[in-house]
Amino acid sequence: MRKNKLSVLPALLLAAGALLAGCGNKPAAGGAGAVDADTLSATAVRFDADSALAFVKRQCDFGPRVPDSEAHRLCGDYIAAKFRSYGLVVTEQNTTVTGWDGKRLGCRNIIAAYRPELADRVIVCAHWDSRPWADADPDSANHRTPVMAANDGASGVAVMLELARLMRELKPAVGVDFICFDMEDYGAPYWAEQTDEGNDWCLGSQYWSAHPHKEGYKARFGILLDMVGGAGARFCYEGFSLQYARDVVGKIWAAAATAGKSEFFPSEDGTYAQDDHKPMNEVAGIPTVDIIPFHGYGERSFGPTWHTVSDTPENISTATLEAVGQTVLQVLSEEK
Repeated sequence: MRKNKLSVLPALLLAAGALLAGCGNKPAAGGAGAVDADTLSATAVRFDADSALAFVKRQCDFGPRVPDSEAHRLCGDYIAAKFRSYGLVVTEQNTTVTGWDGKRLGCRNIIAAYRPELADRVIVCAHWDSRPWADADPDSANHRTPVMAANDGASGVAVMLELARLMRELKPAVGVDFICFDMEDYGAPYWAEQTDEGNDWCLGSQYWSAHPHKEGYKARFGILLDMVGGAGARFCYEGFSLQYARDVVGKIWAAAATAGKSEFFPSEDGTYAQDDHKPMNEVAGIPTVDIIPFHGYGERSFGPTWHTVSDTPENISTATLEAVGQTVLQVLSEEK
């Protein structure tokens, strides 16, 4: 995805950020509609970051999961099988989409449902594909090398797999749909003709948002996990999340406080990310928040390994995985 929209529309984003801050749009004390964290108890169910790290490594063992590759096919089979092994009902969406370069590419969205019989549902989602080009790598010789995508892809799926493993212990009162979106990171590299629309990114979530896996599908809200394993990550308020799902932002940040993870979830503004949550909000009409790191404005705003050949398991932090996983567990435990 064109994740860092600041580099594309700097004046608009700076103005929008100032407007949000000036209007008091930051979710204060956990956010509008959120329950006071002091009145809630932290769940006793503990997220196992070592288990999640093992899931990151296993995905990377297949190699870069670029569209229509053998690694992509095998990893998709692995993800679906792991969800099934935890008792979830797996549905797959298989379609063909057109990339920025005109290529017709297979797209495989994987949906795993905990308690599919329940009408009240929450979505936890991430993308599982790898970017075919490390076009942000400091060494230009690597720019046409596929990204291993340990953080930018595998970390979000790994957190979801560990959450799925814990569902029988957590026993949330709502159904949970874990959605692995494909074709998120096939957006045009810098050497291709660029567009201002950004529609060449997030192709799997665009398809799902227009064609949900179940007719008439509804969910209370969604949580998107993107790059949730990087060392030194801080998850600030993302702009589109505030625009479309401010109450859910408050819910998540309050849960982070209850879980003792506020150092990872500061009450600060980040940037805008053209990510899978955008079509979920705008097309599917499901208020969805992007949990995505913010390392400050500039070329490395999403972290030093973003779209580089250094996005490998060696650069994944169990502390970051644990902070995000425990926070999402807390959110799910509070749904009634």
